[in-house]
Amino acid sequence: MSIERIHTKTRMSRIVKHNGVIYLCGQVCEDATQNITVQTQTMLAKVDDLLTEAGSDKAHILSATIYIKDMQYFSEMNAVWDAWVPEGHAPARACVEAKMARDALLVEISVIAAQKL
Repeated sequence: MSIERIHTKTRMSRIVKHNGVIYLCGQVCEDATQNITVQTQTMLAKVDDLLTEAGSDKAHILSATIYIKDMQYFSEMNAVWDAWVPEGHAPARACVEAKMARDALLVEISVIAAQKL
């Protein structure tokens, strides 16, 4: 089975496709100076764009792992998430508190999705 890597750099590929499954590298917000709501919205917009490029969409997400800087932001992040996920298409999901790569980042997500047929 072939593996397709898209937007590959030295350390990682933004998208990896294998056997009808799409793996996205961790996605963060556009502007880390913004609050958790805006950071979550722009992070999920990036996920939308990458999934479209890979031949999928948010209704085909199988699993999502969300890393949040502080659980104090959990309900605000979930409000954005709940509005974004199509009804009846909630993926398997984990959310953990984690130290971020940059101090201003409040949230990051890693996604696995199925390709649309």
